Amino acid sequence: MIDMTLFIMIATFLLTLIALFIFMKYAKAFGFIDLPNHRSMHTKTIPRGAGIAFVLSSLLVLLLLTLFDYGESQSFSLIYLSIAIIFIGGILDDYKGISPKLKFLFILFATFLLTVDGIFIHSLGVYLGYEITLPTLLAIPFTFFAIAGFTNALNLLDGLDGLAGTVSVIMMGAFIWIGYTHHDTLMVTLSAIFMASLVAFLLFNWYPAKFFMGDSGSLTLGFVIAILAIRAMDHIAPTAVLFILAIPVLDTFVVITRRVQRGRSPLMADKNHMHHILFNRYEDMKYTVIVLIGIQIAFTMIGLQLQHADNFLSLILFGLLFFLLMALLDQRRRHRNNR
Repeated sequence: MIDMTLFIMIATFLLTLIALFIFMKYAKAFGFIDLPNHRSMHTKTIPRGAGIAFVLSSLLVLLLLTLFDYGESQSFSLIYLSIAIIFIGGILDDYKGISPKLKFLFILFATFLLTVDGIFIHSLGVYLGYEITLPTLLAIPFTFFAIAGFTNALNLLDGLDGLAGTVSVIMMGAFIWIGYTHHDTLMVTLSAIFMASLVAFLLFNWYPAKFFMGDSGSLTLGFVIAILAIRAMDHIAPTAVLFILAIPVLDTFVVITRRVQRGRSPLMADKNHMHHILFNRYEDMKYTVIVLIGIQIAFTMIGLQLQHADNFLSLILFGLLFFLLMALLDQRRRHRNNR
């Protein structure tokens, strides 16, 4: 299994490189351009939508595996179709922009396909001796909001060169390990393919980025990682999965907390994300990304250690680390304001 997985990863990596070179050549001609705005962290016009190259490469490999039914891939065809639907929505958004409502519908339909295939959150784990199980009528809408929330969180994380891609690689590396140790073919295959394509993408996306992944990349990645997280909850403690998803989850909590503290709508767009706060403090994009990657690695390692730990204690630990992070971010903001 390991030898075949490595072969698939190498093939995906090489295919993605070819696709990225083609994308770089024709991106501007097809209008895949990112223009700076008041929320951008860059000041130059840069091609966006490179997710078209690395996601399409990943989907082509998945299609080939399905045709040859490698690792029972045909039984996962509905899952792959749901990923393709999110990808199409992302392409449309990169090309001419679509409304949040239409994005919502793409995610809703794709998540519906997942639930038909049995991919949904049915248990939140055991706390103080009691398991929190969700009845199907509650589990399906809860799963939708969880997937939509995480997909959007990763999408918003794509604000600095190399950040969303590297954080995704770390999470997928953890899911490969979990899938391998629990003999979960879907987790290993899906993680390995997207991880390989992301590594190829990051060769050009690390600072200074030659292009951005766009919504075709970030929305699809968020959706794929959400699938892997739900699958992982069948094998390990749900709170351990929470640690593995650290940066997007923490960033969402930080943003919502700050907006509520200031009496603003939690849904209002602003520049209060973790990467905005750290960049404003250090004024160094590469250093900011490295700090956030370090946090992601630390939380992922903790999550892997807590795979079978008590959910209640793990949740308390996560909460304590969140409040510690909030305190550090507030301290850095006060330091910047006092300069």
